[in-house]
Amino acid sequence: MATVSFLRTCVMTLLLALLTGCSAIPTTKPYNKDLPPVLAQDELLRPYEKLGRIQITREVYFTDYDLKFDPKLQEWGIKSLREEAQKMGADALIFPEVTSRQITIVMFPAFPATEYRAAGVAIKFK
Repeated sequence: MATVSFLRTCVMTLLLALLTGCSAIPTTKPYNKDLPPVLAQDELLRPYEKLGRIQITREVYFTDYDLKFDPKLQEWGIKSLREEAQKMGADALIFPEVTSRQITIVMFPAFPATEYRAAGVAIKFK
């Protein structure tokens, strides 16, 4: 009888952990129209100065998501860059890139993780 109760408790704990665990897909905030736009090189008609390079890194554990299969991750990267550019007082963002790479966390047992990196250059028009 005690064994059945113990197993039931273990199963319920495992189920609860699975249902309330960490999310692997990033959540996004509502669109903010005041964020600086992302401009291509041929759209830069006015002189500008570089405010700085922005780089955001995020690690997601127990996943192996790839950017080419999930457009939401691309959107996350670009939006994060635009939000950071806005904090710097930038007028626009150029050269955005979002990459991912799979890494392995070496613990016992080893488990997969994915590192997402978004980078770009914040600019201010003269």
